[in-house]
Amino acid sequence: MKKTVLPGGTIGILGGGQLGRMMALSARTLGYQVQALDPDPACPARWVVDQCYTAGFGNVEEASRLARASDVVTLEIEKIPLASLRAVAEHAPMRPSPEVLEVVQHRGRQRAWLAKQGFPQGPWRQADAPEALAAAVTELGGRCFVKSCEGGYDGRGQYQVKSAEEAPEAWRELGQASVVVEAALELEAELSVLVARAPNGQVVVYPPAFNHHEERILAWSLLPGQVPPRVAEQATEIGRAMASALEVEGLLVVELFLLKDGRLLVNELAPRPHNSFHATEVACLTSQFEQAVRAVCNLPLGSVEVVRPAAIVNLLGDLWLREGGPKFESVLAMPGVRLHLYGKREARKGRKMGHLSAVGATPEEALARVKAARDVLGF
Repeated sequence: MKKTVLPGGTIGILGGGQLGRMMALSARTLGYQVQALDPDPACPARWVVDQCYTAGFGNVEEASRLARASDVVTLEIEKIPLASLRAVAEHAPMRPSPEVLEVVQHRGRQRAWLAKQGFPQGPWRQADAPEALAAAVTELGGRCFVKSCEGGYDGRGQYQVKSAEEAPEAWRELGQASVVVEAALELEAELSVLVARAPNGQVVVYPPAFNHHEERILAWSLLPGQVPPRVAEQATEIGRAMASALEVEGLLVVELFLLKDGRLLVNELAPRPHNSFHATEVACLTSQFEQAVRAVCNLPLGSVEVVRPAAIVNLLGDLWLREGGPKFESVLAMPGVRLHLYGKREARKGRKMGHLSAVGATPEEALARVKAARDVLGF
């Protein structure tokens, strides 16, 4: 029998970034105590949790200390060393499990797992030396994305090449370590699907989100995504099957490529809340953050119904660095628009500082409204 953690219990979160902060706020609404571990003494979650342990993610002793004081432990970032995850699991349920993270946090292992399970993906190769990288680029047709097997986030840890001649430079730029080489694809759209799976086996799947990236960082996302019913159904089934195959306890987001020829391929996996589903806070009866709490605590999962279409745009630190900064008062006066700030003390170029959300009678209206709000802020 899997342990159920009822309201009043304590949830530990590995990671204190904005996702941890928003998960903690939802946990508080449900009556839980919350602790977090993060290397940043001023991490966003610090100001909303009962206890924050300042330590690196590889600090097994502090991770164990968090676990001993928690009834269940989850995460908001997948780059937690396996030794820490396994140490946590000795003292409290670790949801998702170290086995899930072992697959997900290494792109080579993730791609190999997808292939073994028969999930659709584009042509790829793993390369562990510059010569192998050059050969892989040639085999895959020249135009490729080269990605570090470990690390990388929001477009970092990636390098685009057009031919094998650029392979040595890509190898140097990506730290001269193992990489995955992926053939460039003709994309019609980028989608994502969010699956919640409780330890008791209950599964719910949110409608796919439609995502738009700029400079490899998510710029805006729309929920529900305006895609053909066949595509939405296929995305849902891929997500559901993948969560079951991985035996995820918690959330799993599957990033997907919709190709111009109509095929749907898996891009990457994330076993945590995800930027592309922030719109669930205003669109759905159950936000992704409340759903994460329900799932890891083995509670009944909430409704994933979209009660009104919504869209979000990310707010990057670049906006704070401009003369005059963001015009928050103007945005707050706009009907149907909400401002979400993450409590980060230092603005940096490309750093996610918050997001705007907007609702509308239709997805198109929600997207137009949130883009108008973004423009008012000074984009």
